[in-house]
Amino acid sequence: MTKIGGLAFIAGVVVSVIAGFLSAPWILPLLTILGLAVGFLNVTTREMQSFILIAIGLVLISAFAAPQIQSLPEVGPVLSRMYIALLLFLAPAATVVALRGLFLIARR
Repeated sequence: MTKIGGLAFIAGVVVSVIAGFLSAPWILPLLTILGLAVGFLNVTTREMQSFILIAIGLVLISAFAAPQIQSLPEVGPVLSRMYIALLLFLAPAATVVALRGLFLIARR
C-alpha cells in the first residue's frame, strides 16, 4: 500500500505541474482523488506531524502566492495554475492525515 501511496504522491505532483499548462475538467477531481490516496496510504503515524506541518505551509503558500504570481508577465498565469493545482492536491491529503491524527489522539 505504501508503494501505491508513493506513486499517488508522484502522480499528484506531476499532474499539478501539467495543470499549469493544460486546463481540462478532469484534472481537479483527479488531484483530489490523488490527494485522498496520499493521505490514506502514504503517510505513516510517525510521519503525521511532519507531513501536516509541511502540507500546511505549502497550502498557505499556494493560497496566498497564486493571486500575486498571476500578475507576472508571460509565466504568471501558468505558475498560478500550478500553485492552485498543488493546493487542490495537498489539501485533501492534509485533511485526511489531520483527521487520522485526531482519531488517534481521541482513542488514547
